[in-house]
Amino acid sequence: MLRNARHQRILEIIAEKEVETQEELCEELAASSFSVTQATVSRDIKELRLFKVKGSKKRFRYASVSETESGISDKMRSLFVTCVEHITPVGNLIVIRTLNGNGANAGVVIDHLNYPEVVGTISGDDTVLVICENNADAHAVVGKLETIVKG
Repeated sequence: MLRNARHQRILEIIAEKEVETQEELCEELAASSFSVTQATVSRDIKELRLFKVKGSKKRFRYASVSETESGISDKMRSLFVTCVEHITPVGNLIVIRTLNGNGANAGVVIDHLNYPEVVGTISGDDTVLVICENNADAHAVVGKLETIVKG
């Protein structure tokens, strides 16, 4: 029960404030009477699938994915649409070019879509490599991703 309450408080904290580091999140939790270590916060971040986005006051901040029926929230969809520049199928692979610094964000969106055709993703600074089982699966995923980008 403590874990669920802590997770709920983490989501509330990152919705209310720009939290850039795990240390800051530990301090915010301590102020809310949760005594945690950095290792616990690190696990919580993974379990909650938090990721970093550009902040308005700080360089980066933690954000969460609110799951919807399609697998991604409107915020995640908007992030993907904004940062993707080009989607290119290459055999069973898909190369996605993004704005500088947004490869990881686009990769998180693709991972959360949970497409059964996707075997895995590798994200860099401005590129995401999507690996599919075969060419047909890659083309199917490209179609789905282009639908998201085009709205």
